[in-house]
Amino acid sequence: MIDFHCHLDLYPDALRLLPEVSRRNLFTLVVTTSPRAWQATSRMFAGYDNVRVALGLHPEIFEKKQSECDLLLENVRNTQFIGEVGLDGSRRFVRTLKLQERLLDDILGECVLRGGRIISLHSRGAASRVLDLIESHPACGIPVLHWFSGTSKELRRAIDLGCWFSVGPAMVQAEKGRRLLSEMPLERVLPETDGPFAARNGVPWMPWEAITITSTASALFGRASEGITRTFEDNLRNLLNHGESPTALRQMQQSAQRKLPL
Repeated sequence: MIDFHCHLDLYPDALRLLPEVSRRNLFTLVVTTSPRAWQATSRMFAGYDNVRVALGLHPEIFEKKQSECDLLLENVRNTQFIGEVGLDGSRRFVRTLKLQERLLDDILGECVLRGGRIISLHSRGAASRVLDLIESHPACGIPVLHWFSGTSKELRRAIDLGCWFSVGPAMVQAEKGRRLLSEMPLERVLPETDGPFAARNGVPWMPWEAITITSTASALFGRASEGITRTFEDNLRNLLNHGESPTALRQMQQSAQRKLPL
């Protein structure tokens, strides 16, 4: 099982859940909302090679955390995973959109300087602007668009730019989400939960439940669920082979060997 975008540090019982997440999941990407949260979570979650903590500054709290922008940029060199970063153009946050764009431009530029990173990106209400910035930094690494909610035209552009996508059970509950998933190249899709923010009947999705999108993908693509699961595992392997340093990749592979032959 894979969860390529969750906020495990924000679950009320995160430290109790951590060993179970590591045991049940092949790989979990814990995205953080601020650089200081990344520092603290990296310390607390150390020792679990198949649970990685990404360096982020969520656009929803950008206004409160502007003082941490330099800290984020300084630490891009210290991690292979960036997230959650991006733009939010919805009504609540549009007033800071220009400043958000400036930061994302700086982040992607720093990723270029550091040889590329795997980047989990928020793009609600601002998909075209996020894609403009990705296009202007073609060597930034591998952009993974989390819970993509743009138009079909924007999706085709994202595909042409080489973007990947993380898709969760909350996304495919809506008809639009299912349609967008059906238009994505399955070989560039990974499961996510976005928990604890994404929930079912008020209960957050657990990181090992991201794989429940398999049944939806099976119906949309006309393939057996087992084959879809294998595709997601292959996708993870391919992404990490492109985006991880050889030493870090070997550590993750050794940790997951009992679960998936890599």
